[in-house]
Amino acid sequence: MAEIWFYHLTDSTLHAALPMLLEKSLARGWRAAVEVPDERLRDALDAHLWTFRDESFLAHGTDVAKNMAASDQPIVLTTGRDNPNGAQIRFLGGGAMPADGLDAYERVVLMFDGHDEAQKADARAAWKRLKGEGQDVTYWKQGEGGRWAKMA
Repeated sequence: MAEIWFYHLTDSTLHAALPMLLEKSLARGWRAAVEVPDERLRDALDAHLWTFRDESFLAHGTDVAKNMAASDQPIVLTTGRDNPNGAQIRFLGGGAMPADGLDAYERVVLMFDGHDEAQKADARAAWKRLKGEGQDVTYWKQGEGGRWAKMA
């Protein structure tokens, strides 16, 4: 059974928080899939992961890249539900919500914007559904400076 972590973004954006979490995942030896609801956000994250820091980048691909196989990438950005690179961790952001098939991962991280009422409502509904299904769910809230605190 996958661990499902809800990350409530209150102090930073998905663009600011995701790279650090991806770096930690790669350091564990995990491959990552990042699911977002639309091509616009996928493409914005694609550009951001190459340039988020002057001295480094996160090697990755997308589910539509024609010059490389997604299965070869340590990180894949996708708008779909599949797991094209055999990822151990799946990030959901920008309003993407968990579907079936979560047991294929060791961890699923749902990152939702605390300033977006629709994302908060969807995250609450997902929490209630997954907890009711007996899933292992944990809630983390971001505090000042971007630090995460386990709340439930």
